[in-house]
Amino acid sequence: MKLYNSKITGVGIGIAKRVIDNNFFEKIVETSDEWIRSRSGIIERRFVDKDESTIDVALDAARQAIKNSNTDVLDIDLIIFATTTADYVCPPSVGMAQDALGAKNAAGFDLNAGCSGLVYAIITANQYIATGNYKKILVIGAEAISKFLNFKDRSTCILFGDGASAVIMERNDNENSEGIIAFDLGLDGSGYEYIIRYAGGSRIPITKEMIDQDKHWLTMQGKAVFKFAVSVVPQTIKKVLENTKYSLKDVDMIIPHQANNRIIDSVAKQLELPSEKFYTNIQKYGNTAAASVGIALKEAIDDGKVKKGDLVILVGFGTGLTYATCLMRI
Repeated sequence: MKLYNSKITGVGIGIAKRVIDNNFFEKIVETSDEWIRSRSGIIERRFVDKDESTIDVALDAARQAIKNSNTDVLDIDLIIFATTTADYVCPPSVGMAQDALGAKNAAGFDLNAGCSGLVYAIITANQYIATGNYKKILVIGAEAISKFLNFKDRSTCILFGDGASAVIMERNDNENSEGIIAFDLGLDGSGYEYIIRYAGGSRIPITKEMIDQDKHWLTMQGKAVFKFAVSVVPQTIKKVLENTKYSLKDVDMIIPHQANNRIIDSVAKQLELPSEKFYTNIQKYGNTAAASVGIALKEAIDDGKVKKGDLVILVGFGTGLTYATCLMRI
């Protein structure tokens, strides 16, 4: 069976409108602007309004990606919607997205791989295209994490922001153009409780008792997640290059999940790469989970840091504990 290669032909982002700077948190938890900056690199982040949700920023990103790729929505075969903060537990968010976009010929499903979500979804889309069954796929990574933050918990509330990113992926019929070259997926399920919302699923339904115990909010064991990330990210970046003709010196830019500048600095040091090789925008948006890699990719392109023909690595890591890495020619 002939296997097809795929490529990204359009990128879009949806940014929540409310700008929340570090001073906001000084009034509600024991922290300071300097403390947050020094430990995370975050200066501000965006929150959706009270009457907005994940689907709102997702649609902004999707429409921009569709426009930037000159795609007719009726040509979209499949939509993959990566999120940890779906509007509803049931039904999946992808149905709302398909209906709002008018992509009536597209199948679709939600994908929950935490902060690795967009990269997981890109790799999944690549596999669907490889078989020849689909030619054009819309991938969305979107979050409204502010809706699930405990603003009494300094370890989480200062870190996260809301936003979305989307890409159009198409069959690459140009044999001289590489597109998606290689990927690596991973999971360490022993750390599933390191980033978790306990209440709201079938194991612990939301009740008044659970709400009184703050079990419906996002919780995180930051030190454990940090240890996981600084260990696994250098490994997966090296692994994705193993069976290719490329080495780290050939890579033009690495777009990592925007979780913490200290994680990115540690990875750069371990790989013996200059910090300029890693694109970061966490200072503006905080950790937007499944949206972060795509937002960074779009801004890297807009800033001229990533150009057509560049060799780029996308790497996500987080909730699950998942990780996903993709090597591609832009």
